[in-house]
Amino acid sequence: MRHGVSGRRFNRPTNQRLAMYRNLVTDLLKYEKITTTEPKAKEIRIFAERMITLGKKGNLEARRRALAFIYSEDVVNKVFSEIAPRYAGRNGGYTRVTKLGMRVGDGAPMAKLELVK
Repeated sequence: MRHGVSGRRFNRPTNQRLAMYRNLVTDLLKYEKITTTEPKAKEIRIFAERMITLGKKGNLEARRRALAFIYSEDVVNKVFSEIAPRYAGRNGGYTRVTKLGMRVGDGAPMAKLELVK
């Protein structure tokens, strides 16, 4: 029984799953919107909001923690210089998940994950 165990596994080993999360969060913060499956979008939202909160802190420790998760240093600089100041007066809720319907090939529920303006 998996009482109280949070998070989705996506039928992947831990290292592949974490790499997928890091890739999707890096792309979301780089392009500010991505299209993916609905469960992935809901799972990625947690990590993306955590990175923006680190950007709002703005100290060296927060920057190092963001660099440890996000693949691109350019994206980390964007988070700390552009994205985080945009949400200075907002306490969470930096992302929005919009359902798009079913994917044609396999019928997977698709969603658009974007940063709130």
